[in-house]
Amino acid sequence: MAQTPKPYHEPVMVREVLDLLAPLERGVVVDATFGGGGHTRAILSVLPEVTVLALDRDPDAARQVPDDPRLRFVAANFGDLAQVLDDATAADGTGTPPHERDPGADPRGTVAAVLFDLGVSSHQLDTAARGFAYREAGPLDMRMGPDAARTAADVVNTWEHGELARVIRRYGEEPHAARIASAIVAHRPITDTAHLSDVVAGAVPAAARRRRHPARKTFQAIRIAVNEELEALERGLDAAIRWVRPSGRVVVITYHSLEDRIVKRRFAAGSAGCECPPNLPVCTCGRVTEVRSLARKVLRPGEDEVAANPRARSAKLRAVEKVTG
Repeated sequence: MAQTPKPYHEPVMVREVLDLLAPLERGVVVDATFGGGGHTRAILSVLPEVTVLALDRDPDAARQVPDDPRLRFVAANFGDLAQVLDDATAADGTGTPPHERDPGADPRGTVAAVLFDLGVSSHQLDTAARGFAYREAGPLDMRMGPDAARTAADVVNTWEHGELARVIRRYGEEPHAARIASAIVAHRPITDTAHLSDVVAGAVPAAARRRRHPARKTFQAIRIAVNEELEALERGLDAAIRWVRPSGRVVVITYHSLEDRIVKRRFAAGSAGCECPPNLPVCTCGRVTEVRSLARKVLRPGEDEVAANPRARSAKLRAVEKVTG
């Protein structure tokens, strides 16, 4: 019997995303991490008056774009969101950035929401040739797109011990970072992902190997370094908050603590208003409230979703609404 092919990517927390976007009705929804297009397809199916501007830096994602006149796909890194939206403004001939248009007059051309579904897609993880998998042999690549300035091979085989240890400790939150970096340097040249996985496993104490795969955190760290993911996230969040219209929304799904910490802090900073002493007659700090939180606590996938898609287990969703013009 023929096996059913795996989906390109199973979108996470679709119901929660749609609930957050449902009040928007019209405007442009930016899917900053298109991937397999699961979230975009769901958005187009339930919000007939919106258009979607979809971004992805992975060339494979472009092959998943559905034929829908309400969808425009741009091959781009979400860290370059501001430039993408600048270019879109120039292309539509209005000369007015979407975030400066009057949504009361005509909300169709304004940015109603920006969605980020971060991390690595199922397709990327399941394709050994992409180099993300620590359980299979593949090239030391790990690039999410051709715009990445380096590959995993560059990091693993050329970076000095100190820099390797710093990256593995910071981006992988790996307590054995120094030992792993020493092992990597000692075993150079490391030829593929299986070789790297074995080297990391051999450097980790036996007690740590009995839990989750010992190479998991190191692979995460190298992937983040290769793709400069955290720097891109900071730029993308700033652009999303700036461009989204008043009452528009920014929705972010994260999969590890480093991403979530950046999102939590940026949303908290945007939610803070004037910090002047209450006895001052006028504000001198210049800070205004940009956004308000749409949930009292972080949202997590339900048990049924995790059972059907175990990769959703670590997902966290945070969302804010724009309150300033």
